[in-house]
Amino acid sequence: MRKVLRLDLVSHGTTEAMREARFPVDESLTEAGRRAVVVGGRLGADRVVTGPERRAVETAALLGLTGTEDARLRDLDAGRWRGGELASLPPDELHAWLTDPEFRGHGGESVTDVIERIRSWMAEIASAGVSTVAVTHPAVVRAALLVTLAAPPTSFWRVDIPPAGVTRLRYRGEWRLRLST
Repeated sequence: MRKVLRLDLVSHGTTEAMREARFPVDESLTEAGRRAVVVGGRLGADRVVTGPERRAVETAALLGLTGTEDARLRDLDAGRWRGGELASLPPDELHAWLTDPEFRGHGGESVTDVIERIRSWMAEIASAGVSTVAVTHPAVVRAALLVTLAAPPTSFWRVDIPPAGVTRLRYRGEWRLRLST
């Protein structure tokens, strides 16, 4: 019988950019975000990795996890929109960004770029066979869920990932979403 591999994806805590509906820059968690990072012993793995941004590394530290930074777990690159407010975007560009997974009008990554980056990373995790905790970003968790469920890229923005939330995936020949109660 094949060993069941676990992958726990932890979304970083709340930042000011999240509170203010801005595209993030490399920022710390808010004080409320730091207090909310409580998972209570549900995490443990042979390997811990984090996105390279401060908010991911800080969330891992608050959880008592020491991880290796992995650039593939970085947030979706919003290009020239970084630091800007969603409300300030031209409506046609915002609509394109939210409906066309190939949109790169901001000069950064498209949704499909992120999905493919995470698909490759997940294949490597599966091949290595090492249970992993990854502290990362909502966009990365969304991408992992679309890969797991073989959902179309147009589903990307239909998944809400809460700050400091844990998404558990299991692998035994293919990825599966594990819901907890």
